Amino acid sequence: MPTYAYRTTQEGERSGCERCRAPFEIVQSMKDAPLPSCPSCHGPVARVIGAPGICTSSTKSRVSDKNLKRHGFTKLVNEGGGKFRKI
Repeated sequence: MPTYAYRTTQEGERSGCERCRAPFEIVQSMKDAPLPSCPSCHGPVARVIGAPGICTSSTKSRVSDKNLKRHGFTKLVNEGGGKFRKI
């Protein structure tokens, strides 16, 4: 399930509690409606738009022989019968 960030919509002295003054995160289903109020102080909150976590490299390139060697890892290939060969 995705994690959504929320923050108070109030300004000034009455700007919510310690929890909602700074953005706080809630795990919700994508089907759930946005929270209308802070779970602690019940003040009004709004969902904060954030950058998504996107991976630009494929799994295949991350575990390639060249990339593993460049980062100092040793790859072992199973030759069968309990024997492994280093690459």
